[in-house]
Amino acid sequence: MSIRTNKMKAVAVLMKQLTTARRKFDESGRDESFDGELEKLRSVLNKIKDVFMEVKKKEEKLLDTLAEVYDHLRRLNRRKLHEDMHSICESIRDSALMLLPTLVFDDSSKDEDHKGGKISHSSEELVQPHHQNNWTVEDYYLLHDRFKRCLWSLLIFPVNAVIRKRNAINLWIGEGLIGNTYNKTAEKEGEDVIDDLLKCNMIVRCDNGKGPFVNRFRILPGDPRGVLNLIRDLENIKSSPSPLQLDIKNVTVGRFDAKDHTLRNIFNIGASYLNFRPQWATELRNLEVLQLGRWQDSALHHIEVGSQEFLKDLRYLEELKYLSLRGISRIFELPSSIAELEKLLILDVKACHNLERLPDDISSMKSLTHLIMSECWLLEGMPKGIENLSNLEVLKGFLISTPEKTPCRISDLVNLRKLRRLSIRIGSEAQIRDGEFENLKYFSALEHLKISWSVSDPKYGYIRVILPPSLIKLHLECFPGNSFVDCFMPGSYDSGLSELNITGGKLESMNPSMLLWKVKILRLKYLKQLHVNMDDLKACFPGLKYVQIKQTSNVSYIERELNF
Repeated sequence: MSIRTNKMKAVAVLMKQLTTARRKFDESGRDESFDGELEKLRSVLNKIKDVFMEVKKKEEKLLDTLAEVYDHLRRLNRRKLHEDMHSICESIRDSALMLLPTLVFDDSSKDEDHKGGKISHSSEELVQPHHQNNWTVEDYYLLHDRFKRCLWSLLIFPVNAVIRKRNAINLWIGEGLIGNTYNKTAEKEGEDVIDDLLKCNMIVRCDNGKGPFVNRFRILPGDPRGVLNLIRDLENIKSSPSPLQLDIKNVTVGRFDAKDHTLRNIFNIGASYLNFRPQWATELRNLEVLQLGRWQDSALHHIEVGSQEFLKDLRYLEELKYLSLRGISRIFELPSSIAELEKLLILDVKACHNLERLPDDISSMKSLTHLIMSECWLLEGMPKGIENLSNLEVLKGFLISTPEKTPCRISDLVNLRKLRRLSIRIGSEAQIRDGEFENLKYFSALEHLKISWSVSDPKYGYIRVILPPSLIKLHLECFPGNSFVDCFMPGSYDSGLSELNITGGKLESMNPSMLLWKVKILRLKYLKQLHVNMDDLKACFPGLKYVQIKQTSNVSYIERELNF
């Protein structure tokens, strides 16, 4: 079969031919070096095996949108076009960008003749980023020294990689590039760095540009590595030991040279299968950052370990500050020895879908500021000692189960005076004490709160919640009740809540009492039983500035910035 006969089978055909060729090359005399090059080719092909199918899906999505618009125009449906014009344009724009990420939409342009005249931009200009956005040596020298170091750190990511803001900030914390100051937390310092890099055209946001916050970004197209290498030469910069990058599909970690004794950063760029030699960590006592897990924005990036025995050697990494096992399969239990990492700041086990048990007691991890356990659906309970981690600022995935499996309760977490972000999951075995969620009012520093339900029984929708006055953002996921009327106590409406996200669940109506919240940002997603009326939303939330509605009973997708 020719490669061009069926593009959906092109990669499979090529992989088959590669296998045949490798076998014949081996028969004529094995060459380890050349075989390694063929393995690189196989790895690349494996990564793109579904690319044509994904492109086809994105093409279909764009065509569906265009067909819908065509139908409105054919029917002269003025009302529908007027009401949905913003979301229509956004949908076309987003679908096109998925096919061609470099496509540029300049909404401020006035070059188009709205009477049907020609557009002055050529198609070539439209698909190229604006030249003035490519940054230069001069742009670099405008940056504060701390921002320069953070920018250098980002170059560990592949070219054109989409980077989640929170991942970048956590990495900077682990590398010691940012930290808490007298009047700012490390995360707020990280937010400032990203804002400055955006203003200086060093990075560009990756969403549609309409949302109020930047959650993902990438380094601006151009040749940033070339510019920074030039700067390195000009200033004779002596860089710290280069990070060890795990960038082939199947990696065995271990057998380090003497120079690796000073290694401070190991980063998994693209490895999917991780194996570890016995005592792999004994020569890495200076290691500060160990990013083994997934950094990519998509959960489609699969990572698994051959055995979880390697975790026992983590105790040798006495200087470790950042450990990410995010999204790694075949990790069933974290050993108790991990609690010996007394300098660890960030522990990220998010989306370790096989993880069932954590250490029994983690009270010795006094330096921990971030404990991220969300999307670990098989976790049976929480370890003892969480309430003693006095430096904890971010706690995600706190599971409410039985008293035996979760000895620490919400009332115990009140002792965490620095806690700013908290996500709580109500598990299938949850035993909720009377007044337990009312204790949230005592969390004096809490700004972001997420409550998710793993149970569909409506009785779990009748918990009584009093929100802390410092709360800014509330996210409710898979709420099992049909109304919030009996959920939020009067004291909840004294908070400064400005962002409300409701995702999934059985909600049928919004609570009129919510108008006491000064919500400016509202997202309603996957609420099949909720009928949404924009006028009602505006009445319920008079200060609303931004709304995103996706897959409710009467709305497929709307995203709007509102001006009053």
